[in-house]
Amino acid sequence: MSDQDNEPKKKRPYEIGQDLSDLSIGDIDEIISQLQAEIERLQSDAIQKNASKSAADALFNR
Repeated sequence: MSDQDNEPKKKRPYEIGQDLSDLSIGDIDEIISQLQAEIERLQSDAIQKNASKSAADALFNR
């Protein structure tokens, strides 16, 4: 038996559309939390980019 056999298996990163049958409820809850945090990050970035675009439009459309 090698040292690799004693190491815990690394979780594969979640991929949208992947088979969920092998995931535990805890795994699913963790993925949901990560996805919610990512959605918030994306929304925040979109707000900032829209504000920058609006400022640029206001400046160049005068």
